[in-house]
Amino acid sequence: MAYLGIELGSTRIKAVLVDERATVLASGSFGWENRLVDGLWSYSLDEVWTGIQAAYADLCANYQANIGATLTIDGIGVSAMMHGYLAFDADGNLLVPFRTWRNTNTAAAASALTEALGVNIPQRWSVAHLYQAVLNNEPHVPRVAFLTTLAGYVHWQLTGDKVLGIGDASGMFPVADGTWDAARLATAQHLLDASQTPIQLAGILPRVLKAGQPAGTLTAPGANLLDPTGKLKAGIPVCPPEGDAGTGMVATNAVAPRTGNVSAGTSVFAMIVLERPLRHLHTEIDLVTTPAGDPVAMVHCNNGASEIDAWAVVFSQLAAQLGIAVNDAQIFQALFDAALDGEPDGGGLLAYNYLAGEPVTGLEQGRPLIVRAPDSRLNLPNFMRTLIMSSFATLSLGMRTLADEGVGVDAMFAHGGVFKTKGVAQRLLAAALDTPVTVGQTASEGGAWGMAVLAAYATQTDGASLDEYLARQIFANASTTTMRPDAADVAGFRAFLADFDAGLPVEQAATNLWDDKEQA
Repeated sequence: MAYLGIELGSTRIKAVLVDERATVLASGSFGWENRLVDGLWSYSLDEVWTGIQAAYADLCANYQANIGATLTIDGIGVSAMMHGYLAFDADGNLLVPFRTWRNTNTAAAASALTEALGVNIPQRWSVAHLYQAVLNNEPHVPRVAFLTTLAGYVHWQLTGDKVLGIGDASGMFPVADGTWDAARLATAQHLLDASQTPIQLAGILPRVLKAGQPAGTLTAPGANLLDPTGKLKAGIPVCPPEGDAGTGMVATNAVAPRTGNVSAGTSVFAMIVLERPLRHLHTEIDLVTTPAGDPVAMVHCNNGASEIDAWAVVFSQLAAQLGIAVNDAQIFQALFDAALDGEPDGGGLLAYNYLAGEPVTGLEQGRPLIVRAPDSRLNLPNFMRTLIMSSFATLSLGMRTLADEGVGVDAMFAHGGVFKTKGVAQRLLAAALDTPVTVGQTASEGGAWGMAVLAAYATQTDGASLDEYLARQIFANASTTTMRPDAADVAGFRAFLADFDAGLPVEQAATNLWDDKEQA
């Protein structure tokens, strides 16, 4: 048995093939980057398919080289970046370029929806994008017939079914009792009606499904989209499409109450499965669900490891200038190893990894910064330690809110490419959260692996819940490494975080400077 998981991440489209025990049989990938279109972050839908086809072809080539047998796929699952705005007309035509989660132009809509619905509606949520378009009187709005996420779009094209996994759906609009929250749908509809838009919100959203429920099969046109060579045949079951948050929870076995996970990539976010509802509304906390529909508190930071990647390119260019042949893996290994030799607080350096706006800290735009005092100890170890700590700093600020709410966490797991270099980011994340952090062997495979597991779960027949299935079938003998927070690291990170928090006006000033230049 073989199951295919595809995830469209912020910088990479990845395909992973696993067996029934979730052992990786082959993988493939394709690199891509978002771009600014009319001032908004976007990806081309043409590149979506170019990337998916390239990643799948890469997987097939690796499977043939490693296994050598004929490839047969028994289940497929698609995951992607959550949230954002993909609006189509009645004929299936995209009305405006895809607006991703990274955009922070929806503050007015998010604020109005949060107040009206009585639950936090972040700027990146699909309904915030829709309502902002309504408030802006954008001419395409009356023609919106279908609204979905990136994963929902790809699934629709592969199967013909307009459905969405509940975890991904919960980042479009609030859910309750396994589907869209009916009372809040009615409230939101009143807002739309008051704006004199013809949109019926309940009619343009996809159907909500939980993990394990039937979600359609691969059609012949869908098979050709995925594999233009014609070797892939129609009829393969496709499980409910999910968001990257949900696949991260699956990939780290963090779907039961009092478990949590951190996903670190272009963005960084923590997901904590709740035992009880939060007592208060918090604008820095999303309320979403696991792929099985259990409530989750999410601390989402728009900015993650991209600034580390940017500096790795600079050091790689330096090596090339010196005539030293190194690959990306060697660069990252050397830089991350150096961070372990840095002072616990980073030697008095301060870094902001804000390429985009950051709602957690109230910044509408981002400007990456490195700041130091004359007596700061600038060297490679301190520099790299500071960059890595900065990628977790905003997350740490957001997690304080959950601690104040009394949210309990028994186990915190982590995944994402930043953990591929063993023992470095994991150690500093443990310090940032002051909590033991566990990383598994599949940590760098990330959401595509988690999506393949969901595809396998959809074919299981004994009625096990998702957490039971993961515990018994997938993680019973998993190899993991747990790192407990080191007291010196914790104290150093707290000192760094205090400076990071106090220095946010510097980041705001940098934003203002570039705004003034652009206006001039």
